Amino acid sequence: LQYDDPIVFITLPFLGGTVAHPALTTAWWVPELFGLAGFIIGWLYIALDAAMLTPPPSSSSSSSSSSLLLPPENTASAATRPSPPRILLGISFFTFQYYLSGLLYSQGSYDRSFICVIMSILAGLGYGAFDASVSGFITSSATALGGPLIEVGLISTLNTGEGGYHYTDLGETGFFPLWIVPVYFLGGPAVGNLARGIWNALDDDDNNNDPSKSTSFTNNNNQQQQRKERKHCTECNDSRAVGCPNCDAQGYYITYNQRVKCNCCKGRGLVICRSCFAEYGDDPNDLENIRDIMSKLPD
Repeated sequence: LQYDDPIVFITLPFLGGTVAHPALTTAWWVPELFGLAGFIIGWLYIALDAAMLTPPPSSSSSSSSSSLLLPPENTASAATRPSPPRILLGISFFTFQYYLSGLLYSQGSYDRSFICVIMSILAGLGYGAFDASVSGFITSSATALGGPLIEVGLISTLNTGEGGYHYTDLGETGFFPLWIVPVYFLGGPAVGNLARGIWNALDDDDNNNDPSKSTSFTNNNNQQQQRKERKHCTECNDSRAVGCPNCDAQGYYITYNQRVKCNCCKGRGLVICRSCFAEYGDDPNDLENIRDIMSKLPD
């Protein structure tokens, strides 16, 4: 890629630079369009995640990966809460692909098809390792299609003196080589995961500032952890209720030829299971709590 009217910064702090190799070469429209593209890609990820996935409540859990850096359980949902290392690795991998595309072209010994295959393999590996979600595939595919089409418009409309640019290799399209398509594709996970990370940080901060949300969050996590640690009860099959021994689970008994409601189970035919009672940490002397538990159990 070569700008017709470049804006050149020969040196920049921490980047250095020389006249032959400036620290930054750009055009007036680059920051605006790249910023807009990042905004659109980020919001597409967040909107599609909300529509298609149910994110897990926390990104703190970790386990061995079924795909690179992704937890095996509920992999699609876990993709919506990337950790900071995964976000940075995804951006770095995209940067490597972008750099390698230019390096291979500059060598002059590789044809377009070879470069396109290499870029496509890297795009597939990067997507599988750092995203692998349906929303990510949709957004990345849209980026791979929309990005080059926008470039066709820019190359066709921006003239010399207006910030125009062109590719030194017009490629198969007459505008650019096709290997830029997989490069655009991999830009999706890089930008999308960054947007996810920012969105999740804002959401977590909102939960921390709202005591009711934070308490509910903690209670749900505690209940889930307790369910995982609790032994399976063979008596009640974890339903917490067994047949009432006083009325043989009928809810009533016959005395003096009269049908009498069972006072032990209040006519339901069920009483709380004593075999697993201690597993739930309830007080056996708290009769009101026991009645409350039973009232919430289905018949």
